[in-house]
Amino acid sequence: MWQNFVDEIKRIFRDPGVVLIFIVATLIYPLIYKTIYWNEQITDVPVAVVDLSNSSESRAFLHKWNATPDVKLCYQCTSMAEAEQLLRDQKVHGIIYIPRDFASQLADPFGKAHISLYCDMSSFLYMKAIYLSCNQLMLESMRTVQIDRYQQMGIDKEFAWALVQDAPYTETALFTPTGGYGSFLIPAVLVMILHQTLFFGICMLGGTAREENIDRYSFRSLFGRAGAYFVVYYTLAAIVLGFYPRLLDIPHIGSIGDILLFNVPLILSIIFFSLCVSVFIRNRESGLVLLISSSLIFLFMAGISWPKEMIPDPWWYLACCIPYTWGAHGFIHMNSMGASLAITGNEYIALWILTGVYMLIACALFYAKKHYFTRATI
Repeated sequence: MWQNFVDEIKRIFRDPGVVLIFIVATLIYPLIYKTIYWNEQITDVPVAVVDLSNSSESRAFLHKWNATPDVKLCYQCTSMAEAEQLLRDQKVHGIIYIPRDFASQLADPFGKAHISLYCDMSSFLYMKAIYLSCNQLMLESMRTVQIDRYQQMGIDKEFAWALVQDAPYTETALFTPTGGYGSFLIPAVLVMILHQTLFFGICMLGGTAREENIDRYSFRSLFGRAGAYFVVYYTLAAIVLGFYPRLLDIPHIGSIGDILLFNVPLILSIIFFSLCVSVFIRNRESGLVLLISSSLIFLFMAGISWPKEMIPDPWWYLACCIPYTWGAHGFIHMNSMGASLAITGNEYIALWILTGVYMLIACALFYAKKHYFTRATI
């Protein structure tokens, strides 16, 4: 077993492709992703204006909206057809339409003024910036209009303010203080990088051994190789999941000790899962096909970018068989939400269960492969 451990360490560092995947990609990819999402919030989203009211009230509303950091009123259109053409040409990502009766409806004590907002749904971030900023400004303007109407009825201003004031609250952004997409996505991506590079590297080594007709299907080989992968990747996981969130300024309020303990079943479950798959790999390039075809599937099925409650049960049951699913949820709970290892016990136990299950499956597959390989050789 020790000899297999040493031999596998040598194979890892003698194979340039495996070194590139195991070490270079694992350490470089998080930096690339963080660079892409460095600006976590979209600002100055171009918007077209169709102001048929052309009143002081509509101009005041548009001036306040343009003062927000989220949008930039770039085009003043005379008709919706002109604004729609700008939207189709992707010169703007939203249209605000103010009807002719906007000012008169505001002046009417019982009137209802309307504003229509059209958002480009091809990008959720554009829609979010336009919609939320306009909605917040409309709520603020609505309170002002209500107070003015109460005063016209002879109600004191302070009492009028008390009538329209909502329940007092303090807004505190939990876990992603900036509200940005990067802080939400990068922690899940870090675990995905570890999972997929280790998965691809093991499949690549398995395909190389198959091409060279090397028999590596004994139990000693299984546990020796698993030990070699664990030593290499536990070190990389400590860097990527422990150090990188602090280096890249990703929300990190969890305990490093808990994260390091959590990494043990995470790495082991990925190793034995990958070893099970590697039995069926016939050549070195097959692992790349699996990597490309499975990465997005694993990410979406995990219930990170899409709520798991909205995932059909069969797909969710399949996702529970993938170590990444439990690893991503557990890491986000501890790193971004500050949960302890005890609170993250479900994910921690699930990873140990997957480790045991995939270890037994790997033993069975290696045993079957060993006997088949021996008969074929004879």
